[in-house]
Amino acid sequence: MRETTIAVPGLGFMRIFSALTGLLLLVGCATDRSASSLHRYEFSSPHMGTLFTITLYAPDDATAKTAVTAAFARVAELDAIMSDYQADSELMRLCDQPPGTPVPISADLFQALQVSQEFARLSGGAFDVTVGPFVRLWRFSRKRKILPTPAEMETARAAVGWRKLRLDPNARTATLLVPNMRLDLGGIGKGYAADQALTVLRKHGLSRALVAASGDIAIGDPPPGERGWKIAIAGLDSTPNAILHNAGVSTSGDTEQFVEISGVRYSHIVDPTTGLGLTNHLQDTVIAPNATTSDGLDTTVNVLGRDRGLKLVDSLPHTAALILTEEKGVKRSFASKGFGRLAKAQRNRD
Repeated sequence: MRETTIAVPGLGFMRIFSALTGLLLLVGCATDRSASSLHRYEFSSPHMGTLFTITLYAPDDATAKTAVTAAFARVAELDAIMSDYQADSELMRLCDQPPGTPVPISADLFQALQVSQEFARLSGGAFDVTVGPFVRLWRFSRKRKILPTPAEMETARAAVGWRKLRLDPNARTATLLVPNMRLDLGGIGKGYAADQALTVLRKHGLSRALVAASGDIAIGDPPPGERGWKIAIAGLDSTPNAILHNAGVSTSGDTEQFVEISGVRYSHIVDPTTGLGLTNHLQDTVIAPNATTSDGLDTTVNVLGRDRGLKLVDSLPHTAALILTEEKGVKRSFASKGFGRLAKAQRNRD
């Protein structure tokens, strides 16, 4: 049996081979007859400020190229909807509407905002799609290596708060309740797009596929003859071995994106409470039923911190997380209860 290993960038502390049926059940996957005629293909295309890579199994070149072209077109469509860098994106056009005005929005934008608001509710605002004014300030601060002024922070703070966004599912409208609001879907957009790309591939009959968007991965059916896709995150010894299929996995932390200002190391991830980059030096990997969920949760866990983050993950079905902290050069890892059950089940099978 040939192994297929996908590396998750950014975390650098754990090697995970996790198996899921739903999520946390390790099971075998029999090879069907048609699987023996499938060939492995890999395609990459830049979208949403990163590189999307699609790995799939198809019967021939033409089928693979047709499906992946449609999948990348779907990602490009979502980028035009959810980008906060494109002034003419649907998201930015929404932000330009007068406050208090219900604005009809597309099904994709509504769904992304609705999921974001649910994460905000579950986390007490640790995930906040209205954090855009803080994010813009922090981007400038990272470039200049100077903290925002109190006046700048106060102006931004007046426009931030997840309860200042109102969604009406019946009319499919969004209402920004105060002036100067700027929504930011950076904490969930790539995961949502990866899930949608995987859906397109399935519609083309290619379910044995994986879509990777930097640290966010949407995983479909297993490769031919295998129980799942192996997700490699290099690190500690004596780690559990398992296999992932039909799931999402996302990684968040400040390993690669951080800045030091006045001797303090700040993450690129903004805390909606303080308006500044996080300073907790925490990194996490979340496994969930889909990449939209894992993408939203990995940011949320980072903001909540170790204890509250793991508590939230443990409260959700079919969800698990691994967290790495570092203090005075000492690295420690912590697993959610769900991940512990997964590791125990795998060891028992071995």
